[in-house]
Amino acid sequence: SKILALTPISAFRPRNFNSALLPAKTVVKFEILNHEKRPVSATADFNEIKNVKEVVVFEDEKKSFKILFDPNHSLEERIIREQFFELS
Repeated sequence: SKILALTPISAFRPRNFNSALLPAKTVVKFEILNHEKRPVSATADFNEIKNVKEVVVFEDEKKSFKILFDPNHSLEERIIREQFFELS
């Protein structure tokens, strides 16, 4: 899809930022101004780093993956089932 999805860990903070879909080549840099008084955590791909001073977000084009195909179920059906129904 050539996009970078940027989402907050806590959906209610910051209150005015829900998420962003950015072009894949975008580089986003966060500088934590008062990191000692207001600690910040950054999480990406199930890895969390606590008490960060700066975070740079970008897409690593060197990593790739395969999406497996099930001929009995479409990808659209699978996504809908995972989002809205309990899988058995």
